[in-house]
Amino acid sequence: MCLTTSYFEVMVHLDQFFLYKKSLLLLRRKMSKHEKDVQLMGKRIGIVLFLLFVLAGCMNQEVATTEENVLDKEGQTIIQTEQDAPLISPEEEKKNIILEDLNMRKDTVLNQDYGESVEFGEYVSGVKTRMKTNDKVIALTLDACGGENGSGYDYALMDFLLENKIKANLFINARWIEVQKEAFMELASNPLFEIENHGTEHRPLSTVPKSAWGIASTSTKSEIVDEITDNQEKILTLTGKQPRFFRSGTAFYDDVSVQMAEDLGVEIVNFDVIGDGGATFTKEQVEESMLLATAGSIIILHMNQPNSETAEGVKSAILTLLEQGFSFVHLHEYELE
Repeated sequence: MCLTTSYFEVMVHLDQFFLYKKSLLLLRRKMSKHEKDVQLMGKRIGIVLFLLFVLAGCMNQEVATTEENVLDKEGQTIIQTEQDAPLISPEEEKKNIILEDLNMRKDTVLNQDYGESVEFGEYVSGVKTRMKTNDKVIALTLDACGGENGSGYDYALMDFLLENKIKANLFINARWIEVQKEAFMELASNPLFEIENHGTEHRPLSTVPKSAWGIASTSTKSEIVDEITDNQEKILTLTGKQPRFFRSGTAFYDDVSVQMAEDLGVEIVNFDVIGDGGATFTKEQVEESMLLATAGSIIILHMNQPNSETAEGVKSAILTLLEQGFSFVHLHEYELE
């Protein structure tokens, strides 16, 4: 009985053991499946996050590209980092302001009715020829005309002025600048000299066809504007300074062009003493002419003909004028008349 009972107890325990083992296996299978589900879910979440990240990057790039395209069309910057922002120096900003003002003046002049001209010559209404003063001062004005026969550089003359610290206003033509750019930049950087505008193509200024000394004038308002402003912009770009004064090729104008020049922001300046006759005078003639100067005189000379006798005549005349108590000044230091 005891053996039988013991047998059955063992069998019961064995059944319980195998049932427990089976349950344990089922539980492990469920747990394994759950872990796999969790792992799969993790992978799926990772893939979704990755896709969202990529999609977000593409969207940002598209937005940035769109913004850039819009900005390009509008010509201005809405979103710009400090690193990417263009740096504009104060000098460049000043140039831009002057150019904007000059462009506005050009538009105004071209659209204004000035009527018909009634004068043409060197001493027409509005042209300044002297400084308004009784002081014993003289203004030397030197022309550099440019062109095939006018693009030389009189080193002897200019070196003398430098050595003796003689002030002068230099009326420079655009064509001379192209040939003598290095010399021009040196002169422009020296405070003894002030750079003025001697025109773009060295033409007399007129609203109708004229000529002076065999040189054809401008014949329209547009040509007058170009003759003045093209070289004005050139000098501004190279030096950072805008000329205050203008003298045309041959120094001939009609009265309308003088008014137009003033509206463009420059003052027409000629002379009361012809110093070297267009660099044709002898040394003696140059000296004699310059010694005719009085208080407030403006003398015209030429610095572009090194083979002339201008330099030698100027040296003698200036030394004599200094002995007489005269000094040499820039045009802007006195009111002109």
